[in-house]
Amino acid sequence: MREVGIAGVGHTKFGKWTEGTFVDMLSKAAVEALDDAGIRTVKGHGVDQVFVASMGSGMINRQSGVASALVDTLNLRPAMAETIENGPASGASAVKLGYMAIASGMCNCVLVVGGEMMRVVSGWEGTDFVATMLHPEAEYNYGLTLPAFAGMFTRLYMEKYGVTERDLSIVSVKNHENAVHNPVAHIHVVPSLYAIADDEDAHVINPYVAEPLRMYHVCPVSDGAAAVVLCAMDQADRFAKKPVKIAGIGQATDTHSVAEREVPTDLLAVRLAAQRAYDMAGLKPQDIDVAELHDAFQILEVAESEEVGFFEKGQGHIAARNGETRIGGKIPINTSGGLKAKGHPLGATGVSQIVELVRQLRGEAGGRQVQDAKTGLAVNFGGFGNNVVATILAREEE
Repeated sequence: MREVGIAGVGHTKFGKWTEGTFVDMLSKAAVEALDDAGIRTVKGHGVDQVFVASMGSGMINRQSGVASALVDTLNLRPAMAETIENGPASGASAVKLGYMAIASGMCNCVLVVGGEMMRVVSGWEGTDFVATMLHPEAEYNYGLTLPAFAGMFTRLYMEKYGVTERDLSIVSVKNHENAVHNPVAHIHVVPSLYAIADDEDAHVINPYVAEPLRMYHVCPVSDGAAAVVLCAMDQADRFAKKPVKIAGIGQATDTHSVAEREVPTDLLAVRLAAQRAYDMAGLKPQDIDVAELHDAFQILEVAESEEVGFFEKGQGHIAARNGETRIGGKIPINTSGGLKAKGHPLGATGVSQIVELVRQLRGEAGGRQVQDAKTGLAVNFGGFGNNVVATILAREEE
């Protein structure tokens, strides 16, 4: 099986997209990635396949077939094109399929772009759109939403492991502090821990969204796109920069209905996906230098940090209290700002996580740089943990 690397990355600013259409937004990230890789968007470009990751382009933007539209817009014809949907894990799934296309020998160069324009609908419409991934009879028809599940999951974690609202705020502030140094992040404001966790008026500044989750414990609704150029490592000299190797990819599923899970505080698909990625890469949790974990709700960063093996079960919030997940700590998590502060355009998120790891491993992360990072892990969380993709990147020594 051929080795695969990432030769170029691109990223729009997350927030509200005002510069044109949905395909315009995808194109901006794609062109940046192609330029970063040293590929010109003209005939003879060498891009064999384009994958576009998006959960809602047809549903909320009224445009399907976006992959073929993007190929035509970028003049990448006759490249093969498909749109990939796996809920909030669409981005990592598209990267996985790009990996498979090259590793199989079918392609030499693949462009993966993830994007979502979510701010074209109201908050209620957006919440309902995201909830359509839930079980239709057992969950969605009863009015359940992703924030509702996250609130219940958080309460269970609090009762079982002693996590507090202040612990969630500690994680939130850490991620906002990282996002200040990320020019593409949605939010560049750092809340005061005292104001959102300890002040008697915190409930005014930081109201409940899905009790016990408050506003600063939940990601914003974002537009945005991210892109990566994947290449066969045996053709690395074609590109402007030395590719960062995709060392391992793992994916796993869990029950569609959350109520059917044997242990409701376990995220089994996260654990299995991460273990499969470690096994493929020949690495262990202690070998990872930096991680991007899917923190649409701050409890997920805590829980995922345990499931991927960074900390023992029930100790993730203690590690965050002690600063172990900060830049300079034992294992820096969400240096990009995470979904919490960087933003969460569903289809873009998994690709965006990979972009951040590439920049860290190249030493291009500026004020959020992790010193001498050689390996990175990304976890992209689909549904409420029912379809998860984990990816490990490694910087090869010169």
